[in-house]
Amino acid sequence: MAHDHGSDGHGSHGHSHGAGHVHGSTDKKRVLIATCLTAGFMVAEALGGLFTGSLALLADAGHMLADAIALGLAWYAFHLAGRPATGRLTYGFGRVKTLVAYTNGIAIFVIALWIVYEAWGRVLNPAPVLGGPMLVVAVAGLVVNIASFFVLHGGDRESLNMRGAILHVLGDVLGSAAAIVAALVIIATGWTPIDPILSVAVSLLILSTAWSLMREAAHVLLEGVPANLDRDLIAKDLEGAVRGVREVHHMHIWSLDGTSNMATLHACLNDGIDPHVAVSAIKQRLAAKHGIDHTTVEPEFGDCTDGHGGHHHDHTDDAPRDRRHYH
Repeated sequence: MAHDHGSDGHGSHGHSHGAGHVHGSTDKKRVLIATCLTAGFMVAEALGGLFTGSLALLADAGHMLADAIALGLAWYAFHLAGRPATGRLTYGFGRVKTLVAYTNGIAIFVIALWIVYEAWGRVLNPAPVLGGPMLVVAVAGLVVNIASFFVLHGGDRESLNMRGAILHVLGDVLGSAAAIVAALVIIATGWTPIDPILSVAVSLLILSTAWSLMREAAHVLLEGVPANLDRDLIAKDLEGAVRGVREVHHMHIWSLDGTSNMATLHACLNDGIDPHVAVSAIKQRLAAKHGIDHTTVEPEFGDCTDGHGGHHHDHTDDAPRDRRHYH
């Protein structure tokens, strides 16, 4: 996940909060504008497809309908993310964005497979198409989609939700471009199979980008360690950098929404060390050096408090793979 802030370790704690608030409101407006543009032109393209007999335009209109719904969901995710946490949802609604990004990825996958299925039918049974009017509608669609893309492109490109929205619009831009090429070829040569062939090329591109979006969103939902952080190296860094910390174990690092990182850990302290001072130092080190905003630290003296006896010195690489504890 491309959230660069935090990896350089210079004041990322404050930066991530500030950037999040600034981007949140503008991103919400950007997605709403793109939703209205896409939904409005989707109706025009569907009518154009019916008038010209172009299945390419109808397929692109179907694509834009799914995209308008997905963009609307992305807007709703931003709307929910602004709400404060509740007694039942103690982390708040920030992860709704990731859930929507994952759902968007699945939706794009289904759309792309549908395009391939439709294209195969069209290759077997080519239908007559009015090339001229098709070209006019396709060019208008391209203009609208490019406008939506630039509206979204100015937003926060580290946000999975925004990247999902941009991906939908990019698919529409490619769909319109393919429809233009198909219309030009049909006008010049009358060869209608060009239209399904280009549809398949676009759908394959959409499938690859949808897969990467789904994989990243799933990583967040599965509480995976963010891509720019290494849990074992951070544990070793704390052992070396914070005075009095003998060992760090049971360490978990995850991201709440793809940008805000959290951690929990046990810190074995040397005898005579003030636990409050050590815990404060660990939290400051994680915030300043590693961009981890929120940390819960359990200080320990002697054996691990989870009751695994003398094993504690033996599992720095630790809790997610805690096999040793069950011997």
